Amino acid sequence: MTHASPARACGIDFGTSNSTVGWLRPQAATLLPLEDGRPTLPSVVFFNAEEDSVSFGRAGLSEYLEGCEGRLMRSLKSLLGSSLIDGRTEVQGRPVVFRELLTHFIGTLKARAEAEGGRPFEQAVFGRPVFFVDDDAAADRQAEQTLAEIARAVGFAEVSFQYEPIAAAFHYERDIHREELVLIVDIGGGTSDFSLVRLSPERAKAADRRADVLANAGVHIGGTDFDRQLSLASVMPQLGYRSRLKNGREMPASVFFNLATWHTINFAYTRQVWAEQQQLRLEAMAPEQLDRLLRLIEQRAGHWLAHRVEEAKIALSDRDTAALSLDRFAPDWQHELTRAEFELATTTLVEKVEATVAALLRDAGVAAEGIDTVFFTGGSSGIPALRRRIAALLPKAQAVEGDLFGSIGAGLAVEAARRFG
Repeated sequence: MTHASPARACGIDFGTSNSTVGWLRPQAATLLPLEDGRPTLPSVVFFNAEEDSVSFGRAGLSEYLEGCEGRLMRSLKSLLGSSLIDGRTEVQGRPVVFRELLTHFIGTLKARAEAEGGRPFEQAVFGRPVFFVDDDAAADRQAEQTLAEIARAVGFAEVSFQYEPIAAAFHYERDIHREELVLIVDIGGGTSDFSLVRLSPERAKAADRRADVLANAGVHIGGTDFDRQLSLASVMPQLGYRSRLKNGREMPASVFFNLATWHTINFAYTRQVWAEQQQLRLEAMAPEQLDRLLRLIEQRAGHWLAHRVEEAKIALSDRDTAALSLDRFAPDWQHELTRAEFELATTTLVEKVEATVAALLRDAGVAAEGIDTVFFTGGSSGIPALRRRIAALLPKAQAVEGDLFGSIGAGLAVEAARRFG
């Protein structure tokens, strides 16, 4: 699909980990630069207490990791469809509703896109996972409605939605020369989404593509879940997880689960948690591990640790081992992670993703041999175990890797031009 003049509307991929904005216009890149000339804006909000300021993306993450006092919020998309969305958190001594944080961030996406595009955007197609919430249609509808309300609150007059994997399909379709039956595999920060789509240069010209979408499926598993399982299996035990108290009971686990999950890390910093962990240290069989945990809580270094775990996970996609430096909690403390332990820790996640793909093919009535191409997108689609399982399911399909962070935003721009002109 070519566009002789700039499209009226933009496409917005508000992601769990990264976000992009696409705009179709002649002889220009589809994705608009959002930070430092780059098309991705990490989905991060940082409230800097020292300067009483708010920053976003890499800038916010950098301020936090440099040790600035403040509050970091990440994985905001995970709040959609949950009861937390209308809950509150304390930021610089005042209560802030989580919905306000999402409004802050999406308003920033819009403002930066308009600054780069040199024009206002009043219409947008937002990407959405196949399921914001698994097995709960009412919560899923509520999540989309909440995102639509936020989009209108920041100034979009018309808002519509497209499944993220279908958007990625439309992006891929711009570069093919024959008809293909394509399985889109979109594994992002918060969800794994799949679409089976018939694509071709001729079909791309049609205004209504519903007949070309054979099936959709999704499961609420993404990169942040892989981070959490790696953290719980290999890092949190260094801080006391699954250790024993003197009475023989296992250490209570809630603080470790909160610290291993991006959007609940701040729950570990309450006075109640601090008091509980100090008491547990007195009862612990391995008090030195609780000392590390208390240092982490005191320094509010949960996001720092989660960022290190995420970096190690990414490194393990290319290597068999990754060194995790935890010297912030103990001098010269290095912990080595291996791909084997990562794959063992995430076996259940990989099996659920594999089962979702297998069910999609059954529901669509399509034999595995009939799939021409598997198109991978989403920042977590490079996890080797996931690739192996999907390749084993579809042995005759060619594997194509899209822009892992940009295919959806670019595809949403194609859809925005189709819907709004």
